[in-house]
Amino acid sequence: MITWKDVIHFSTKGNPKPDKRVEKTEAEWQQVLTPDVFRITRKKGTEAPHTGDLCGIHEAGKYNCVCCDTPLFDSTIKFESGTGWPSFTQPIKENAISYIKDVSFGMIRVEVLCNTCDAHLGHVFPDGPEPSGLRYCINSASMTLQPKHTEDTLENS
Repeated sequence: MITWKDVIHFSTKGNPKPDKRVEKTEAEWQQVLTPDVFRITRKKGTEAPHTGDLCGIHEAGKYNCVCCDTPLFDSTIKFESGTGWPSFTQPIKENAISYIKDVSFGMIRVEVLCNTCDAHLGHVFPDGPEPSGLRYCINSASMTLQPKHTEDTLENS
C-alpha cells in the first residue's frame, strides 16, 4: 500500500519504472484527443468541479488512462470525497502513477501523471480515508471506465 511518505519519496527521489512507455509528439496527441482532453491531459489543465462524467459513477470496473489505456485505478478503491472530482485511495499498481512536486498557484502539491504516457491526471493529497490516508483527486476527462462486465467478456474471448 502506498502511503504519503511513499508519495513524497517518489516526487523527490524518482518514480517507479513503468511496465511500458507510450510517447507521442504534441501534434500526434492533438490528432487523437479532443481539445478539452488535450488541454487537461497534455497541458495540465483541470475540469470544473462536479462536471466530469465519472464523478457520480460507481459501476464496477477499471479506470484507464484516456491517452494510452493503461489501467490506473479500480472501482473498489473509489470513494465520495465531496470535492467534485473522482477520488481514489490507491492506484491499481504502484508503478501505474508517477508523482511530481507541483509548486504552481502559490502552494505545494503533488501532481499525479500516468506513468506510461505522462498524461496529467490530477493531484494526490494526504487527507483521504484509512487505511492509506490518500486522496487521488483525478479529472474525469483523463480516464475512461472499463466496466467489469466488459473485462469479463474480454478475458473469456
